[in-house]
Amino acid sequence: MMQGDATPHDCPAEPGTTAYLLQEMQLFGHRPFEDEPDPRPLPDAHLAGGAIADMFDALAGCLVETRIEPDLDDLLWNLVNIFHRAGERVERALDDNEQLQRRLQREQDGSEIRSVELERATREGISLLERRDTMEFFREAAAEQFRILLRKAWAPRTGSRAHRRAMTASLIDSRDFLDARLREKAAALLPEGTRIAFTGGSDTGDHNAVWTALDKVRARHVDMILLHGAAPTGAERAAACWADSRGVAQVAFRPDWNRHGKAAPFKRNDRMLEALPVGLIVFPGSGIQDNLADKAARMGIPLWDFRRATR
Repeated sequence: MMQGDATPHDCPAEPGTTAYLLQEMQLFGHRPFEDEPDPRPLPDAHLAGGAIADMFDALAGCLVETRIEPDLDDLLWNLVNIFHRAGERVERALDDNEQLQRRLQREQDGSEIRSVELERATREGISLLERRDTMEFFREAAAEQFRILLRKAWAPRTGSRAHRRAMTASLIDSRDFLDARLREKAAALLPEGTRIAFTGGSDTGDHNAVWTALDKVRARHVDMILLHGAAPTGAERAAACWADSRGVAQVAFRPDWNRHGKAAPFKRNDRMLEALPVGLIVFPGSGIQDNLADKAARMGIPLWDFRRATR
């Protein structure tokens, strides 16, 4: 209820939609809609790396020598996995964008509307590429902190850990974009370089011998790509840690137990040999390692056989 001789004109006017829009722009700058490319810059690499290191140091410093320390391994693993899963989500959005561009290419009729739609989808695809590569940068920085603190390599529990390089073109043709996506997917699954396969048993405990052997092979093949079976313990785990420490690209060939059952390790051996490695490093193990070595020998693939030397 108004007091005295106040009139309705004395009440403050409710700000309109335009006022809210101007206030938002003053506070936050341009904020694109979901179907528009984002013009804002990517995070600074040095600041991002420092932020990741601070996160790991803060969490480890808080939990070490406490009752929660047994959970630190899993917590730090999940901290890396946050960025890994975020990159996968952006990758799925990239797949949707790829399908959108293919549909828009088919619908091109020479009109300006269709052309603008395709250009917008292409720009959005490039923005998604940069976002995905940024998430992978965060993941790799976090994986390095994981290795430093826990002295073991980080690896996803399912799927692969792909490495890609960002595309820097500000605008490219949609057809070039789709061709580049196909090349990128193939390169991420199997990078270019000299492919060296590695196998060893889960009970092999001489990690120094594994690292020494791999260092010798890498001295001969500086562009080495390591192919291994991704066993969680033993020789193959040591090889994965070596690759992570040396910065060598690695491709994990995990057995598909759901599809092949007990034959999964042997089917995995076949897939590894289908990648045509130029050599195979064999450490002591079981019949799985012997099977891979025998098949490689029949294909004429040279063996570096350490089964007798390390027994």
